[in-house]
Amino acid sequence: MNPDQRPALAAGRYTLGGDLTVTRLGFGSKHLTGPGALGAPEDPAEAVRVLRRASDLGVTFIDTADCYGPMIAEQLIRKALHPYPDDLVIATKAGLAHPGPGRWHPVGRPEYLRGQVELSLRNLGLERIDLFQLHRIDPLVPLVDQIGALRLLQEEGKIRHVGLSEVSVEEVEAAARITPVVSVQNLYNLTDRTAEPLLDHATRHGIGFIPWFPLDTGRLTRRDGHLATLARQHGVTPSQLALAWLLRRSPAMLPIPGTSCVAHLEENTRAAVIALSDTELATLTAMAV
Repeated sequence: MNPDQRPALAAGRYTLGGDLTVTRLGFGSKHLTGPGALGAPEDPAEAVRVLRRASDLGVTFIDTADCYGPMIAEQLIRKALHPYPDDLVIATKAGLAHPGPGRWHPVGRPEYLRGQVELSLRNLGLERIDLFQLHRIDPLVPLVDQIGALRLLQEEGKIRHVGLSEVSVEEVEAAARITPVVSVQNLYNLTDRTAEPLLDHATRHGIGFIPWFPLDTGRLTRRDGHLATLARQHGVTPSQLALAWLLRRSPAMLPIPGTSCVAHLEENTRAAVIALSDTELATLTAMAV
């Protein structure tokens, strides 16, 4: 396959849970909704084009959540891509309510999680969710009740695999004693590596690591900075180089850069074909420490 036609394939593939293979460079759907992830997008037709173009470019992993819209991102995915390609994996999340601008709070009651899974199945037009992620652990609900609810949904055939979001190594290990955890999704990028211990744990234990906010390059993008200089040498953008660094950082890394624009999507996806030398990898790794 010509990498110019389906560049996402150049990122390689990763298998979640032993049986769910995805392209390592995926797509995050949060930005397909309105400002602050509330309401419909300004241009719904462009949102549909973005999703269809992502599939054309070789992306087989789309991340979404019930609270994006709410529900609007899931509905757009169905509108754009259903009936789904055989190799497409849609990961969704619940457990973080988003009732208004700037308002986010965890809700992990078992009956709530069950209801949100049912809604996601309906909105996505699926009989089973391949990867369902607990968006946040609710500190007011015992973890065994939250993960136990997801395990029951697995046993009923409504969820295939379970993932977690914004967690510690200890929380992953505790959840894994209830049901296997195949992915974690934490804030991680070139300039914010707080989740490095979790990334290393995931890499060692065969758990996919999905970095959200993968393109915060911050001060590194200034024209005289190392990132911008190295990007110019490659003939790419600093953001593309930051994505290339993520892909090299760990074989378990599954970046999901999101956008509401086809042109930006195409730019992000071309990051998969950038070949970083070991020296360049070390330079980028050291520059933000």
